[in-house]
Amino acid sequence: MAPSPAADSVPAVSGQVNLRGTVGIPRGGLRNNISGVGGRLHGYIGGWIGRRPLLVGLDLGILNYILNYGRTTDQVPFSRTVGPRVPVEVSTNNNVVEAHLSVRLQPRTGRFRPYVEGLAGFKYLFTRTTIGDDDFGNDDLGDDELGDDIAESTNYDDFALSGGAGAGIDVRVYRQREPGKTLRAVGVHLGVQYLLGQEAEYLAEGDLTDENENGQLDRSELDVRRSRTTFLQPQFGVTFRLADTD
Repeated sequence: MAPSPAADSVPAVSGQVNLRGTVGIPRGGLRNNISGVGGRLHGYIGGWIGRRPLLVGLDLGILNYILNYGRTTDQVPFSRTVGPRVPVEVSTNNNVVEAHLSVRLQPRTGRFRPYVEGLAGFKYLFTRTTIGDDDFGNDDLGDDELGDDIAESTNYDDFALSGGAGAGIDVRVYRQREPGKTLRAVGVHLGVQYLLGQEAEYLAEGDLTDENENGQLDRSELDVRRSRTTFLQPQFGVTFRLADTD
């Protein structure tokens, strides 16, 4: 019989980490102002409360542009003086970032672990324009000079409180047999969230044009929309369960 591992050799951490891709489907008034759906990459980290099947965690977008609901890209001259000899790429992106606290009921162990959760947090909606060089793909340049951003600016932004519910299942595909290891299991994640959001203002997809040529974007030149910010979010990813034993 192999000796039992020492108590101090068992990792103290107890929880799970989840990485997943999410499809954002606008609902309600938001659907009338945003065409199509968006995509995002989400991360979740949570810890077990005692020995109960209760997780408290943080659900957070981990990319700069979490939900892209509109993008325009143009190639323009660097300046009127230089003219078309030095083109640059101007990209405008409409985005939504989400951050929520999550309280989840889920079995700690087992191959099939269904769950339900409640979420509360906020959404941050913003439109950002970036100017980048147009040298990407030029074989004469080194890797450090490809796709550099020259300047960027946030054109419009707003916050909205957000909350809702989710459900899904983690299906174990790998199990760690050594009790002293921090990573105990890996599972495929399937889930869905429905997140209600307060009213917020945001820009519709389209070009930003200084129509009166005063050198700035006035509110009268912006296509500002207002609605509740509700999304239905199907999800697929992978879950890493930490420190618990089956």
